[in-house]
Amino acid sequence: MSTQTWTVTGMTCGHCVASVTEEVSEIAGVENVDVDLATGAVTVTSTTPLEDDAVRAAVEEAGYALA
Repeated sequence: MSTQTWTVTGMTCGHCVASVTEEVSEIAGVENVDVDLATGAVTVTSTTPLEDDAVRAAVEEAGYALA
């Protein structure tokens, strides 16, 4: 298992958190996504380390950006 954390900018509410969680959860190998709205921290637990580009694409699909 691998745990990685990224910072996402632009989230302002619970719907934002749900959108980011949903998109990142769809990346192959992701087991858990924990989003902290106050800090923008997105902690992902996956079976193998994730590529930054894959996470960036998922976050952008949700309408936000990696810091």
